[in-house]
Amino acid sequence: MSTETFDDNEKVKKRISASEALSKIYRYCAYQERSHREVKNKLFSYGLYSNDVEEIVSRLINERFLNEERFAKAFAGGKFRMQKWGRIKIKRELQQAGLTPKCIAIGLAEIDKSDYSKTLLLLIKKKSAQLSDSDSFKKKNKIAQFIIGKGYEPELVWEVLSDFKG
Repeated sequence: MSTETFDDNEKVKKRISASEALSKIYRYCAYQERSHREVKNKLFSYGLYSNDVEEIVSRLINERFLNEERFAKAFAGGKFRMQKWGRIKIKRELQQAGLTPKCIAIGLAEIDKSDYSKTLLLLIKKKSAQLSDSDSFKKKNKIAQFIIGKGYEPELVWEVLSDFKG
């Protein structure tokens, strides 16, 4: 192990060798799907230089440890199923992760339209049951704000809410 240290935002860290970083990053990628940006940031946190980082990322892609389409599918599907996020929020997060529009579209395609509609209705029913507002307009507005905040398309939310009796 290298004993060289460097100063990064006033934190002194140990710089590790590229081979040590590679074994660590294999475990990091095997644990769950990662974006290229996440992996690069992790490698830089180990104190590696750009050329080492690019070489390792290239190797991970060639060995199929890294695949942004696979990451987009896993991320979109997981956030929709587990967190009940809407397409807008998922898309924004995938953009933040540095994915291409093509990868984002592939990820969003993982969300079944029927499941999306059912989840939207389920969220509306659940939020409606939590609110005790007697004014139906105010109640629907609060429901819409909550669901739009979860990343659902405003026009879709209002369309479903207009038919909702609750």
